[in-house]
Amino acid sequence: MKLWMPAVLVGFLIDCLIGDPAALPHPIVLIGKAIAALEKALRPRFPATPEGERAAGRLLVVCVLLGSALVPAAILFVCFRVNRWLYFAVCCVMSWQIFAAKCLKQEAEKVRRCLDAGDLPAARRQVSMLVGRDTENLTATQVAKATIETVAENTSDGVIAPMFFLMLGGPTLGFLYKAVNTMDSMLGYKNEKYLNFGRFAARTDDVFNYIPARLSALGMIAGAALTGFDGKNAARIWRRDRRKHASPNSAQTESVCAGALHIQLAGNAYYFGKLYEKPFLGDPDRPVEAADISRACKLMYAASIYLLAVFEAVGVLITTIL
Repeated sequence: MKLWMPAVLVGFLIDCLIGDPAALPHPIVLIGKAIAALEKALRPRFPATPEGERAAGRLLVVCVLLGSALVPAAILFVCFRVNRWLYFAVCCVMSWQIFAAKCLKQEAEKVRRCLDAGDLPAARRQVSMLVGRDTENLTATQVAKATIETVAENTSDGVIAPMFFLMLGGPTLGFLYKAVNTMDSMLGYKNEKYLNFGRFAARTDDVFNYIPARLSALGMIAGAALTGFDGKNAARIWRRDRRKHASPNSAQTESVCAGALHIQLAGNAYYFGKLYEKPFLGDPDRPVEAADISRACKLMYAASIYLLAVFEAVGVLITTIL
């Protein structure tokens, strides 16, 4: 087994225990700053036309991906040449930095606590840090739904997809994926500013997430069955609603979550003052409530632990066969 494979398990456990301490510098923040700096540098150097903006966006993606892969690869190469245990330790730390399970849970629970306290303005402010939609006029139910959808989508984007790429190629591939995901979150908007400039970043994210999103959905179905949620209904809603989204990947996990909890998610939403019509996911078997945020977090951890066990077992099996 490659040394980075057990390091993924260690990194996940560290994330579960301590998350992302605010006092420590985080490499994903550095990637975000690099994206912002490159956007600022590239936009004036290309024509302010759709073609020029798309060309600048493509160059930004290439530069960010190269830097995000080469830097950790160089660090790990040096560590491996010095000592295999040093290499393993650094793989553990890098894997920990790539996961975002506890951070996601903590931010989602802040919204739930505000809703439980009846402080809707505070809940709106908290959820605005998690979602791209307009939040100033959301009802309490809409705030809860937006948070649940974020937890469901980021079960893949923030936990299982990074886990998948870490197992495939260690922290180098893990950071490459996180760069793709960060570019999409910063540039992948369908507004006037980013429709052309961010198009390649958004499509790159769609490609990278295609397999992990579907694995995440299957893992969530299994996790639902293992933790007392309705795994059978989760599978049914997933089969029915998994394609009901403009993104080829987002509805995969959101539909599972809706089915597992017997609630209805998605629907119309405002982004930058413009209404976007979206189909519903799931059935309105019962009203959405703040407690469903905690249930979605529980489902996230169940799916993550289940798939981590599967990935590690497959890694051992492949190593044994080869």
